[in-house]
Amino acid sequence: MNYKEKYNFWVASEFIDEETTSELLSIKDDEKEIEDRFYKELDFGTAGLRGIIGAGTNRMNKYVVGKATQGLANFILKQPEYTKDKGVAISYDCRHKSIEFSKQAALVLNANGIKTYIFKELRPTPELSYAIRELGCISGIMVTASHNPPKYNGYKAYWLDGCQVSAPRDREIINEVNKINDYSIVKTMDEQAAKDAGLYNEILEEIDDKYMTEVKKQSLNGEIVKKVADNLNIIFTPLNGTGNKPVRRILLEIGFKNVFVVPEQENPDPDFTTVEYPNPEDPKAFTLSLELAKKKNADVIIGTDPDADRLGVVVKNKNGEYEVLSGNMTGVILAEYILAERTKKGLLPKNSVVISTIVSTEMTRAITECYGAKLINVLTGFKFIGGKVEELEENKSGEFLYGFEESFGYLAGKHGRDKDAVVSAMLICEIAALCKEKGITLYEYIQELYKKYGFYKETTVNVKHEGKEGEEKIKRIMEALRDGDIKNIAGLSVLRVNDYGKQTCYELKTGKLYDNKEFPVSNVLKYELAENSWVCVRPSGTEPKIKIYFGVKGESEEKALEMIEKMKVEFMLEIEKIK
Repeated sequence: MNYKEKYNFWVASEFIDEETTSELLSIKDDEKEIEDRFYKELDFGTAGLRGIIGAGTNRMNKYVVGKATQGLANFILKQPEYTKDKGVAISYDCRHKSIEFSKQAALVLNANGIKTYIFKELRPTPELSYAIRELGCISGIMVTASHNPPKYNGYKAYWLDGCQVSAPRDREIINEVNKINDYSIVKTMDEQAAKDAGLYNEILEEIDDKYMTEVKKQSLNGEIVKKVADNLNIIFTPLNGTGNKPVRRILLEIGFKNVFVVPEQENPDPDFTTVEYPNPEDPKAFTLSLELAKKKNADVIIGTDPDADRLGVVVKNKNGEYEVLSGNMTGVILAEYILAERTKKGLLPKNSVVISTIVSTEMTRAITECYGAKLINVLTGFKFIGGKVEELEENKSGEFLYGFEESFGYLAGKHGRDKDAVVSAMLICEIAALCKEKGITLYEYIQELYKKYGFYKETTVNVKHEGKEGEEKIKRIMEALRDGDIKNIAGLSVLRVNDYGKQTCYELKTGKLYDNKEFPVSNVLKYELAENSWVCVRPSGTEPKIKIYFGVKGESEEKALEMIEKMKVEFMLEIEKIK
């Protein structure tokens, strides 16, 4: 069926409820809107579902959630690991329809005879990851659109290791979802009947307590925290999401006293009315935090995104002005702190491992080499970090300590398999306490790292291309770059081009093309340049945009900033030429 036929089918279908039908009839004269809602099925991709809430096949609604969950149920029932004792853990954030979508998913699974364990109120993504393993579940579902605008919601699928599903399992689940062409075959059941049958179960506070206990095990300087607690001021914003209770609880339990929460952003708000975009990567998300910080003379500001897996950090610079740290800067601060403090205390295992991604700073390599730890790089997406943690544990081939990706995601410890803003917030505040005790600022701490390891700088450009036309434009950009012949960028020679989609590496000096099967197939291009510089391009897996990453190492901060700006300008001119 074409998009118009699908639209008419939904409008006429007895299976579609009255509210949905009414919404569809309200757009009957808007051909472009009808096309956008029905030109395709909302992809159940390798990161699950994410889309605008509304009626249609290309929207987030109970029918699309039901179809995705039926596909997941069909897959689970075929797995040799599955028994009736292994259920599915479900959590959700504060977004519109999150509770409804969570219950819809639970009842579809229940109708298929699969037990579910659902949090009775919103909980962060990292706690779901922990709960899957603690409850011995076969799978997990997190209903969230992370840091997307309010009109979005999403659905992330996890496996029994507490990690988002990865290859080849992700493709197998996608295939099961795609087999369902008729929404009417999606099973469901009454909630009370599911409870009476012992299929629908609520997760109790016991899991909160156990999760907090595991997070606290990563604390490295409890005594210093208590020593400076009276004089250290922390501003915290959960950006109206799930981070409010867990972050405040962990900071209180390890001894911090002066934690001031931004009142307008304390409680859940699906419209995120105080920000344009509930993303701690965006400096504007900290506008209200900065106002409070100035009143309280804050030493550090921390902010979590709606599902509390990402953490943003704001510190005072040398001019006394607050500035948001990049994800890479926070990432290396945490890496240095964990490795340095464990080394001092004799707690660093000989086979220590840090995991990062191909688009994150190369400064991490210098830090791990300094402390004798091993650095493993993986593809973009925290599921690759989580998967590597599981692999290290299974093979006993290394002791995972810490992993991070530049998009504000960090994990210390093995209690979970996804990025965790709760443990990250605790550790950043500990570093602030350590700085306070030493009589320096967090900004000075960062500058010491640059002097020690070199002036690494990174930046990212996001170019939005929405809708069907945008999808096609992103595809053309990637094709043009693959067919292109870029030999230098900003005066820096291109040494190698890694095409992770074709699993090849082209060396320009020799003209040789090598196989590179170190990583799974992914639609990513990375240009390795002279002087430790690089550029990487990939379409986002969760949003309608293409992402271009730049990294350099300079002799000074000024030279590094100058070089990265030049690289960015020249490379973006190449992108703009592609029509």
